[in-house]
This record gives sequence, C-alpha cells and structure tokens, in this order.
Amino acid sequence: MIGRIVLGPGAVMSRFLAPLVSARCVLAASILIPAVSSAQDVPGIEICTAEKAMERRTSCLQSNIDFLQTTIKKLSADHQQKIDAAKAQIEALKVTVISLQKIVNDLQASQKKPAEDANTNKTQPAAKETPQAKDAPAYKDGAK
Repeated sequence: MIGRIVLGPGAVMSRFLAPLVSARCVLAASILIPAVSSAQDVPGIEICTAEKAMERRTSCLQSNIDFLQTTIKKLSADHQQKIDAAKAQIEALKVTVISLQKIVNDLQASQKKPAEDANTNKTQPAAKETPQAKDAPAYKDGAK
C-alpha cells in the first residue's frame, strides 16, 4: 500500500489528504484545550506588608503608587471627555430652547393679532361713523 495511510480497519486515506486531516485534528484540539498562560505581573494594588526586605517593600509601594497614578489619569481623562460631551449637549439644548421660545413668542403674537383685529373691527365702524357725522354739515329744514 504505497501512498496510502491506514487509520484503522477499513479506513484508508491517501497521502495528500492526510496532512489536511491532521491539521484539522490539531486545530480542534487547540480550540478545545484551554490556553495556559504564563505568570505575568498584573498591575494592581499589592499587599506590601508581606515583604521582609526593605528594597522589595519600597519597590512594592512604588508599584502601587504608579498603578494608582495611571488609574487616576485614565479616570480623569474619561471624566473630562464626559464633561465636555455634556457641555456640548447643554449648549445644543440652549440653542434649541431659544429657537422654541422664539416660535412660541411668534405664535402668541399671531394669536393676539387676530384677536386685536377682531376687536378693532368692532370698534372701528362706530369710530368711523362718529367723525363722518361731525364732518357732515348740519342741514336744518333743507337749507344749505
């Protein structure tokens, strides 16, 4: 059986397909087996009182200080971005409120105008009749 790989009874595979199948098996095994990571120094607060040597304790404290300072810088930058976004939103809302106030004022003025026109139309004919009566000469007994 030259050029063939025998996998078991009744399972024969050609030489060209064997690498593909083995690659699939290795890939599947690597996915199923959880990855083991090597020990790393994860930044964070450490308990420095466990250290006996003064140099190691000092180094531990300095590491804690560095971690806290970087955390504070990150948080302050994040909060400053949030504050800037909030300020921009407030300014946009102020512009919107001003435009809405203008629209409300225009609507109120337009509602008052027809009401005033209706009031003046009722009073104007009476006012027009009075000046016409005064301007017209008074005729007594048909004499001019």
